[in-house]
Amino acid sequence: MKKLFTLLALVGVLSLGYQSVAQDESVDTTTTESDTAAATTEEPAIEETPVAEEEPVVEDMEGDRSFHQVVKDKFIEGDVTFMTPVLICLILGLAIAIERIITLNLATTNTDKLLANVEDALATGGVEAAKEVTRNTRGPVASIFTQGLMRMSEGIEMVEKSIIAYGSVEMGRLEKGLVWVSLFIALAPMLGFMGTVIGMINAFDAIEAAGDISPQIVANGIKVALLTTVAGLIVGIILQVFYNYLVSKIDSLVNQMEDASITLVDLLVKHKLTGKA
Repeated sequence: MKKLFTLLALVGVLSLGYQSVAQDESVDTTTTESDTAAATTEEPAIEETPVAEEEPVVEDMEGDRSFHQVVKDKFIEGDVTFMTPVLICLILGLAIAIERIITLNLATTNTDKLLANVEDALATGGVEAAKEVTRNTRGPVASIFTQGLMRMSEGIEMVEKSIIAYGSVEMGRLEKGLVWVSLFIALAPMLGFMGTVIGMINAFDAIEAAGDISPQIVANGIKVALLTTVAGLIVGIILQVFYNYLVSKIDSLVNQMEDASITLVDLLVKHKLTGKA
């Protein structure tokens, strides 16, 4: 009997220990799973601080551009095909006008000083000394004087004819190139107007193709038309100013030649009479 009670007591103790261990493991497992689930579900909330976006700084590009850049952009917008001939007229016209201005300024002579030197030479050394003075002086007036003095031996009438004939030659030299400047003055606006007509034709073609009249459709053609016209008129105005200056300069030189020629004839007559006396 003691062995039986001892066996039953041992079995009871073992069974109670097993149950307590099983309960502890189940509690630990449940706690671990609940903690893991809580950890996965409860994530810390991270507040995002709104970042203020910087507004783009819009610069006034129109005001920052130079005059050269503006002209370049308008030249491209006006269509290079039509603007290039107008630009060529401006370049060639200015080149000829500047060359003529330099030539005419170099041809200007102090006629009063030249006449005084010729008179002194006639009084001291005669006609040959006067020729030497005029040959060493630059300008059309001095060239006319030289031609007149070379005909002194043939008489005063021949001197006058020689001065008149050679004066016409010098006038032709002074007016050299003016015909080209006048051509470019007339040609530049005509090329601009041609660009205007072609631009308007392109605008109407765009309207016909689209079947609608809207500013977006006709703006390109109208812009070409207006820019080419403006370019042609500007070139014509610039060249016209240079042309008028050249004409006035030539008229001034011609008047100097005529006045100086008359005075020279008077000096030669006076010298001839003095020589006879």
